[in-house]
Amino acid sequence: MFAADKQAQDIIVLDLRKIADFTDYFLICTGTVDVHVKAIQDAVEAGLRTIGWKPQHIESSETGRWTLMDYIDIIVHIFQPEARQFYALERLWGDAPQVEIKGLTK
Repeated sequence: MFAADKQAQDIIVLDLRKIADFTDYFLICTGTVDVHVKAIQDAVEAGLRTIGWKPQHIESSETGRWTLMDYIDIIVHIFQPEARQFYALERLWGDAPQVEIKGLTK
């Protein structure tokens, strides 16, 4: 996985197919500092482009605390630890089952 290649931490995938109609999956991960978040973003974007996926939209905070990458079927969220705790997507979308990906998710 492209995020894991850049040492993204605490990677989880939530299956939203039965509870949301705007996307199928969230991939949520943590970068330690702003340059780490950006490196993960760049790796995900470059990696997905190699398989023909282009983002519909990318949004980032000015401080580099978080990035959202919208690929329609999957939305990638990259957070620094404090931002991840603040937004608490795992809790907000607590009804969504986690997808286990061997060697990638915890």
